[in-house]
Amino acid sequence: MGLALLTGCSNARKQEVNVYSGRHYNTDKELYKQFTAQTGIKVNLLEGKDDELIVRLKSEGSGSPADVLVLVDAARIQRARQEELFQPIRSEALNRDVPANLRDPAGNWFALTRRARPIMVNPALVDPASLGTYADLARPELKGKLCLRNRASVYNQSLVADILQQKGAATTRTWLQGLVANVKAPFFTSDTPMLRALGRGECGVTVANQYYLARMLSDEAKPEDRALAQKIKVVFPRPTHVNITAAGVTRHARHKEAATKLIEFLVSPSSGKGYAAANNEYPLKGFGDNPILNSFGRFEPSPVSADQLARGNREASALMVETGWK
Repeated sequence: MGLALLTGCSNARKQEVNVYSGRHYNTDKELYKQFTAQTGIKVNLLEGKDDELIVRLKSEGSGSPADVLVLVDAARIQRARQEELFQPIRSEALNRDVPANLRDPAGNWFALTRRARPIMVNPALVDPASLGTYADLARPELKGKLCLRNRASVYNQSLVADILQQKGAATTRTWLQGLVANVKAPFFTSDTPMLRALGRGECGVTVANQYYLARMLSDEAKPEDRALAQKIKVVFPRPTHVNITAAGVTRHARHKEAATKLIEFLVSPSSGKGYAAANNEYPLKGFGDNPILNSFGRFEPSPVSADQLARGNREASALMVETGWK
């Protein structure tokens, strides 16, 4: 992978910041250009898969050019922190714009966007009114009607970590056993084909990140995907599991000040709105003005913090293995 340079105004040569990002959206690049125009700091961007970027950054060690690491999901963020790939930073702007439950207590990373993982239902097969919590997915009457993504999905690992923090190991284990008993095989490797199966009526209910359905409902989606998505209803459990996209300054950053300024820019209310819109995600505060997301309704976020999700991943993953989540 090479560094794709995003250049801005002529004085951008004076400063620069190197970003390793697990996100791949043209709108992100436009925000980086805006940052350059406002600050004169040139952004050098390398995009890749989250896990690959973690491995790359670790292998590069003190010789890494990366100043900022952007990752998706608390589990990956925790992995990067455990590998000591971040350094703590102090910023009044970040502490003001990023709620305490959406940042590392020690200042190693800060959320950029929020993503919900609600229940999604095909009303022709399952009554949406019968579902109010994630616990309802384990009810025996849903046997053979539940689609699930496989346990390798960090999104599901974080969902289980959320339940684990709220309910404890014994209750979570029982819940997982009920989920696995209800699954209609196979376990999926991605949310999008799982939602297509739900729309076709191959199962009646699932859990998926909201932006997958929003993509299928967008004007850019294929007509057949849009038609399937229109058959699906979103049910926000009480409370709803919320995960994040986050960024931190790398341990060996050579441009720490510029890196901090970039993260401050991305979490600011104006820029954060655009960063969330790129992937049909929610801003750090409120629900934004995305018409598709607003059509899903609003939710009560889980009280479990992103840091708790990150720290609970190992135990959550072990419980998934123990209870047979494939």
